Amino acid sequence: MPRTTRPRVHAPRPRAARVQRGVYSLEYAMVFLLFFALIYTIVCYAIVFTFRFGLQNAAEDGARAAVRYQPSLEQRRLHAQEVALARTRGWLPVEPEVRATVLAQGPLCDATAAGRCSVQVTVQASGLNRVLPPLAGLVMPDVLRGQAQVLLDGRAL
Repeated sequence: MPRTTRPRVHAPRPRAARVQRGVYSLEYAMVFLLFFALIYTIVCYAIVFTFRFGLQNAAEDGARAAVRYQPSLEQRRLHAQEVALARTRGWLPVEPEVRATVLAQGPLCDATAAGRCSVQVTVQASGLNRVLPPLAGLVMPDVLRGQAQVLLDGRAL
């Protein structure tokens, strides 16, 4: 004798289950906003760190260029400034301010400890808040700076 199946009769849902029907979409929306804010923050900070490391590398390259032989201190300073500026062209969205200064302990730069000279290269970019994604400018710095200093050997001057 074949077994006959009776149609299932679903019991009505309790009132508490009917109230919970849209809660998953609400939870998803809240969790999505949290994850989106986290990813957005990571991307914004990555952009700032990339700009900052690029400026630091440009300053270091400029300082290394000052060590190369040049006939005078002024030419070393200018060469360091040109190299640092060249390293920021093409990738930096704003025009940076590049400054190279000769720091001397005495009136003359020579090989003695009292007459040591150094070249300090500073690369500074202002107005980066215009480049960053929206809302990131509220917490991100507007001015980024890279700085490097190299001690010159007085015997090579």
